[in-house]
Amino acid sequence: MEIKIASDVEARHFESDAVKGVAGRILIGKDDGAPNFCMRMFEIAPGGHTPRHTHAWEHEMFYHSGKGEVFGGGTWNPVGPGSVVLVAPNEEHQIKNTGSEPLVLICLVPSGAPEL
Repeated sequence: MEIKIASDVEARHFESDAVKGVAGRILIGKDDGAPNFCMRMFEIAPGGHTPRHTHAWEHEMFYHSGKGEVFGGGTWNPVGPGSVVLVAPNEEHQIKNTGSEPLVLICLVPSGAPEL
C-alpha cells in the first residue's frame, strides 16, 4: 500500500494555443506499480480550458471543486462538485472553467494511455 498527499505530487503545467491554465498531477500510475489504471488530478484555472480532442480510450472524471463545463455529445454540459462524467472512446471532449475558483477533477485512464 502506498499513501500520498495529492498536493505533494509535482504538477506539470500546460499552456499553449490549445490549452490554457491547466496543471496535471499523476497521483497513481505506472511508477507506483499500478497495473490497470492511472489516476490523475487536474486543476484548471479560472478562464482556463483543456484542448478539444479525442482518443481511443475511455476515461472517467470526478469533479471535486469549482464550476465548469464539459463538452461532449456535441454540447456543453455544466459540472461542479460531485459531478461524474464518462467519456467514451473516440468521443470529442473538452473541459473549461467557468467559475472564479480553480476547477479540480480526478481523471482515470486505463494503462497504456498517456499518463499526462
